[in-house]
Amino acid sequence: MPIRLKKLIGTVLLVLLVIVYAIVATIVAVAQLSQSGPLAHLLFFLLSGLVWVLPAMGIIKWLILEPGPKP
Repeated sequence: MPIRLKKLIGTVLLVLLVIVYAIVATIVAVAQLSQSGPLAHLLFFLLSGLVWVLPAMGIIKWLILEPGPKP
């Protein structure tokens, strides 16, 4: 796969990941934390703000992998 195409795909995937993750985290927060206190909100948003990094790291690792030798 050409490196430019790989970078384009990775960039689009990262942007989509952040958008979808933010929407899902917001929906969960509205549905589950409406009656919770400020400490629950802090913990939820702290954890949900860090968890998206795991799939993003996988995408970035895929981006920096060197292409295999051509046959």
